[in-house]
Amino acid sequence: MDDTEHIIEITAATLRDWPLPMPDAEADKETRGHVLIIAGSREMPGALLLAAAAALRAGAGKLTIATAAGVAPQIGVTLPEARVIGLAETAEGGLQDSGHSLRDACRQASAVLIGPGMQDDAASTVLVRALLPHCAEVPLILDAAGMSIVRASHGSHRFDQPVLLTPHAGELAALSGADKLEITIQPEAAARRAAQRWHATVALKGPVTAIAAPSGRLWRHQGGNTGLAISGSGDVLAGLIVGLAARGAALEQAASWGVALHAMAGEQLALQHGPLGYLAREISAEVPALLRAMAAH
Repeated sequence: MDDTEHIIEITAATLRDWPLPMPDAEADKETRGHVLIIAGSREMPGALLLAAAAALRAGAGKLTIATAAGVAPQIGVTLPEARVIGLAETAEGGLQDSGHSLRDACRQASAVLIGPGMQDDAASTVLVRALLPHCAEVPLILDAAGMSIVRASHGSHRFDQPVLLTPHAGELAALSGADKLEITIQPEAAARRAAQRWHATVALKGPVTAIAAPSGRLWRHQGGNTGLAISGSGDVLAGLIVGLAARGAALEQAASWGVALHAMAGEQLALQHGPLGYLAREISAEVPALLRAMAAH
């Protein structure tokens, strides 16, 4: 079996043998990583808050948010840890490139997340296309509407910089034109095809999550519980991944650790509250203790 056929199972042992970058005792917030999250809308500002809180819980040291100008002041009050950039909005609620301030923020960041809670796919495509050159030197995670640049190209877009896409089976079907049922039945093969087609790392989310690199390497996670299938859960996962990437983890490592931590947090919440009924906003609060426990073993 060659390396492109081998699947690495993501387990506690796998993660312990693949430790995250850790700041030393003298590290300041800059050393721990600067996250930029471009996300949200008037109708879905909560998605941004969920992702942003998760990025900080994952250990990032500094946070900048860019979101709809109409909700930016409220976001700033709700999340006082963040710098907030207000962006102009389209009539359909999409975000527009604000020029130098947003582009400078991209260049200053350690990792960038675009997409949670964004509306207007056409505007999202324009925004991502405009920002790609300014994010070329940092890991970029495209989630939800942030992936619309692939759909707009009818699945033919190829990235020439480090990018992670985070679709579930329905989103991957829409992006690639593949059959959703086939993707669900064979997530590993579907993730690998997408990664090679788009020259991006792809984290195909589901009961079995497959993480494929453009090289053909593939990781698989099986775990979590049905309680994680709740509104906002994917936004938390995207935030965990960008926070870990800002700390210096490569995209495939950030995705693998993020998926595992997300699942372990769900297991902890299920023990506390039952298998159903816990909230997405509660997931990221479990992560610091999980990171400590993983580091101790």
